[in-house]
Amino acid sequence: MSVLKHWVWLAELKGLSNQTRLALLRHFGTPEDVFYADAGEILLTEGITREQAALLENHDLTAADKILADCQRLGLRLLTIQDAEYPGRLANIYDPPVLLYVKGRLPAFDDEAAVAVVGTRDCTPYGIASAEKLGYGLAKGGAVVVSGLAKGIDAAATRGALRAGGITVGVVGNGLDVRYPYESRYLYEDVAAAGVLISEYPPGTEPAGSHFPVRNRIISGLSAATLVVEAPERSGALITAETATEQGRDVFAVPGPIDAPTSVGCNRLIQDGAGLVMDARDILRVYTERFPDRLHPEKGREQPVTLGYQARQKTEAKPVPPSLDLSDNGLELTDDQIALLRVLTEEPQLVDDLIELTGIPTRRVLSALTLLEIENLVQQHSGKRYTRAVTLTE
Repeated sequence: MSVLKHWVWLAELKGLSNQTRLALLRHFGTPEDVFYADAGEILLTEGITREQAALLENHDLTAADKILADCQRLGLRLLTIQDAEYPGRLANIYDPPVLLYVKGRLPAFDDEAAVAVVGTRDCTPYGIASAEKLGYGLAKGGAVVVSGLAKGIDAAATRGALRAGGITVGVVGNGLDVRYPYESRYLYEDVAAAGVLISEYPPGTEPAGSHFPVRNRIISGLSAATLVVEAPERSGALITAETATEQGRDVFAVPGPIDAPTSVGCNRLIQDGAGLVMDARDILRVYTERFPDRLHPEKGREQPVTLGYQARQKTEAKPVPPSLDLSDNGLELTDDQIALLRVLTEEPQLVDDLIELTGIPTRRVLSALTLLEIENLVQQHSGKRYTRAVTLTE
């Protein structure tokens, strides 16, 4: 713990750039050696200025002690760039973070076909459906799905991967105890259970606009490829794609209507040479030879179980009751199913809205909706929106 204390001190010392921290580590070897170095030694570090060297005279470890205590309380691990578990794929980018905060099980990224799936927050039903389908197909085919957990495309791809039972990775621009964005707050728990949450920001750090472009280098840096599902002309997803290109990673994009503002960025990426993706297998096949024991492209074509018509083909059709008395639970509905029926209306609602209204975790909402759809109690519409198919009585 005392060793980690100096890592936190160096990582959180205000005024130092990440490049300066990396230069100090190259010169001294460890943060502890930096901590105890005298001013003359520090000035021998390549590229360091006198102003930056002066910042290192601050030996107050109070903030580091608090961060370590918070990590212990929250069940977070700290991963330094010198740890064996630190992904080599990330360490080899231009500006790797010196310290990461981790919650969950970190996959062996260097041995995995990790694919970042990103896109705009202000997406269309087409984008949501595409992201969920591709997230599902990639995970089902053996890929690790990485996202920033932003609302919209990122969240949809993550939901798809979770449905497939795959490994998911969420890289956020805030402390891991800060649930942001609000719409994705329930995904945090599910992603940590199915994979891992990662941040270079300590607990308690609120989101800031400057964090997200910086965070994007980690998303692409952990991944063998980046897939952009839907992005307008100016989009953070395009920044991630550009960063991926600079890191020597592959970029793929989903085409969209030529007159759709949300597809301008994707269509231009394809014009510039990005791989055109219409199915998860379009990506899986590219990496099958590289990851033969991990990927199974033929499974990438399987559809999510929540496409209720497939389940109904295997189940005897049941009549749709005109009304349902919740006080007489003859269908043996679960508490989650009943809660969803009570908040559903005749107007189509997104899964994220249902999660917010019920307070039920994502995975349980998706499972309950599937069973309700099989029972013909709810109906699914385009864009993964749902309505109640019965009238409730108590």
